[in-house]
Amino acid sequence: MISVSDVSMRYGSKVLFDEVTTAFLPQRRYGLTGPNGAGKSTFMKLLTGELDPQKGTVVRPAKLGVLRQDQFAFDAFRVIDTVIMGNARLWKALEEREVLYAKADMTHEDGMRLGELEGVVGEEDGYSAESDAAILLQGLDIPDELHTRTMGELQGGQKVRVLLAQALFGHPEALLLDEPTNHLDLDSIHWLIEFLNRYDGTLIVISHDRHFLNAVCTHSADIDYQTIITYTGGYDEMVMAKTQIRSRVEAENAQRAKKIAQLQDFIQRFSAGTRSSQVQSRRKEVERLQTTDLARSNIQRPYIRFNQLRPSGRNVLEFKGLQKAYGDHEVIRGFDGMVQRGEKIVLAGRNGQGKTTLLKVLMSDAPGMIPTPGDIDAGTVKWGHEVSIGYFPQDQTGLIEKGTTAVEWLHRFDPDASRQDIHGLLGQMLFTGEEGLKPTHALSGGETARLLFCRIMLLKPNVLILDEPTNHLDLESINALNIALQKFEGTVLLVTHDQDLMEEVGTRVWSFEQGAITDFKGTFEEFESARH
Repeated sequence: MISVSDVSMRYGSKVLFDEVTTAFLPQRRYGLTGPNGAGKSTFMKLLTGELDPQKGTVVRPAKLGVLRQDQFAFDAFRVIDTVIMGNARLWKALEEREVLYAKADMTHEDGMRLGELEGVVGEEDGYSAESDAAILLQGLDIPDELHTRTMGELQGGQKVRVLLAQALFGHPEALLLDEPTNHLDLDSIHWLIEFLNRYDGTLIVISHDRHFLNAVCTHSADIDYQTIITYTGGYDEMVMAKTQIRSRVEAENAQRAKKIAQLQDFIQRFSAGTRSSQVQSRRKEVERLQTTDLARSNIQRPYIRFNQLRPSGRNVLEFKGLQKAYGDHEVIRGFDGMVQRGEKIVLAGRNGQGKTTLLKVLMSDAPGMIPTPGDIDAGTVKWGHEVSIGYFPQDQTGLIEKGTTAVEWLHRFDPDASRQDIHGLLGQMLFTGEEGLKPTHALSGGETARLLFCRIMLLKPNVLILDEPTNHLDLESINALNIALQKFEGTVLLVTHDQDLMEEVGTRVWSFEQGAITDFKGTFEEFESARH
């Protein structure tokens, strides 16, 4: 169990939590929810002990599994050893045991100490540690040949999965996971869901993946109104309960306000007359009926709407014999296809199978894009009549130039747009007031993503090509994007590991597996049913 008593945290004038008292119980899986900036990561650091509360206390179990965010901290260690380090007591015993066994002359004391260490190794399942760690790594798609490599030799996404295995290793009494699905493909996410649903300790997880939260969580701990309120159920159930509670209080307040107005009317009419006792009782009734104060929620919802300046022709895209390889590694071989106006195509498959590569191949000579012939090895790509493309890349490095403001950067894409229109568009995406004047070098990941969506909405394209658009968005923004894509009347090519987006937006699936691409005409749910 993890318990929090009377905890307060503030930064300057901003209050994150005020005298919060709550407990996280064993055999329960909590989703820690709240919009960006509400204090989720700060609260998680209080629970792990990385931060001390400004007021109050946190009590946590001795064995804690934590997903580390520093990808470079273990670069000198083997992958398998990095996972075993998740059990600090076992790792310390293994290191000391190795030093003692390396001694040429062992003393009696050394022998006694070795016996104690062997006891610790036995208690912590150390004799099966490497095989247990390997099973975790395999589940997270880290192949056997990488297990004895150093962490420094791995790619960023692979490192994240090893650190996730580290957090899960050694049967911790509590697991604290901050964005565990980042950099995971759908198969790895499904494996993680099954693993966590079997876990019998206390789980606290932050995630912007609604499907993941609904699939894993038995409870939701929602950070809002400067406190934490726990609801039973996953994310959707929490939203429903929260909305119902607020609606009920608002309805009760409306009824009370109406009754108070009637009583005050009576008081005004008769306060100077002979009915003073009735007036007095009405005054007491008014005091009793005072409306419940409704704290202001810190949830902000963006408004995303994709309009088209003009529709494209019926045939949006036609391609034949597409090929792309990196050295000897063939990623795409001989892919043909045609895309019709209004189709919404989901690109599905494990990481590294070529989804982003295919988007780059298709855009190698696309209208409005700078030609990049090196992105395609062979094949032809023909874009249709009146096609205009809005592109959201996975790697946004250098896309928004520094030395300007959000307003100025956006305005250059449509110099005829009024400043009022630009500020209105920024306001839709939560750049309120002076935030539109924020220098571009100071934008966070979430702000960069929202500004790129502003550009797409400003340009009004009829084809959207979106590569992992949810990576830096909070749940409210992802839900807004989901609805906007469903309503969009143009054509969509979408790479995402967000299962709700895949299921609710897609009308067609391109499935990637070992260089081969299967074209399935139907929804993602129909594709999954056909595959199984």
